[in-house]
Amino acid sequence: MIIDINSENPQSRLINKAVELLEKGAIIAYPTDTTYGIGCSIFNKRGIERIYLLKQRAMKKPFSFICSELSEVACYSKVSNYSFKILKRYLPGPYTFVLNASGVVPDLLVTRQKTVGIRIPNNKICMAIVKQLGHPIITTSANISGEEPIGDPVQVEQELGKKLDLVINGGILSADVSSVISLINDIPEVLRKGTGDVSWCG
Repeated sequence: MIIDINSENPQSRLINKAVELLEKGAIIAYPTDTTYGIGCSIFNKRGIERIYLLKQRAMKKPFSFICSELSEVACYSKVSNYSFKILKRYLPGPYTFVLNASGVVPDLLVTRQKTVGIRIPNNKICMAIVKQLGHPIITTSANISGEEPIGDPVQVEQELGKKLDLVINGGILSADVSSVISLINDIPEVLRKGTGDVSWCG
C-alpha cells in the first residue's frame, strides 16, 4: 500500500494512519532528508526481525533509529555536554551520531560496544510520525544490503512493497545516505562520509 503525504504540510489524518499501523506492529517506508528509509517502532522486536530479513542484513549489525528531539536523544543515549553542543548545532540534519546507549534501548539495537546510532532528519513527514508515535522508529535505507539506496517511492513499492505494510510517497529523493559520526569519548570520528559535511571533524 502506498499513500501520498504532502512533504511541506503533512496531513494529520495520514500521519495518524501511519502511526496506527506502527502501533499495530507494521514496518513502513518513509522519506528522510537523504533517501527513503524503512522502519518500525524500536520496541517492535518482530518488526525489527522482519527488516533484517527484508534487507538480508546480518543480525550483528544493529539499526540506527530516529528521535523526535534532543531531549529524546538524551533518554536513549548518554549525552555529554560536548555531545549536546554538537547535536544542537547539526541536528536536525543528514547525520547519524553514534553515542553510548542508555538502558532504555532494546538489546537488538545496541552494539557490542554498548553504543547506538541516532538520527533527527530534517524531514517533516518522518518527524511528524515519530512525534505522534511518542518514541523512536528504526531507520535504515530502503534497499537490500549492499545495493544502492532507493530515492523513488514508486520503486520502493515495486521492489519491496510486498514485504512492507506501508510506503509513504513524500516525493522523489536522492540516493544519498547520512554521514555517520561517532562522538564516543567526546572525540568526533567519521565512520561514513555521506551528505552531511564532515569537515569539522578532527
